[in-house]
Amino acid sequence: MSQLPDTTTQIVAQDNTNHNQFEAILLDAKQWLYVQNLYNLTPRERQIAELVCQGLRNESIAKHLRITPGTVKTHTRNIYRKVRVKSKIAMLLRFVSDARELPSRYEETPSIAIADQATPTSVNPTSQFPPF
Repeated sequence: MSQLPDTTTQIVAQDNTNHNQFEAILLDAKQWLYVQNLYNLTPRERQIAELVCQGLRNESIAKHLRITPGTVKTHTRNIYRKVRVKSKIAMLLRFVSDARELPSRYEETPSIAIADQATPTSVNPTSQFPPF
């Protein structure tokens, strides 16, 4: 099995050199990780979903990943099943919609101040407990 690239940017850039297209980043790495976990996508399914959402066709994805177009189609079909969509555009729209919800679900909680323990206060241990 071939090693998965870190990002799809190089693949998309190479594929777009023959076209008058520009590269658009729809989801960042954190959002893709969220979508991957939300729909329980495998690393390969996530990789293919990223390339599909960048506008690559199955043949281009297969060429760059060194797999057959049929394998790309199988992965795409599995993604559709998990995401419950029937087309590439529906998948793209679902991912973008889900990623927009990410910040509200993962808002940072306010930090809680912890008392300075460098100078502990002296406490009489017997005064904390009632007599028997």
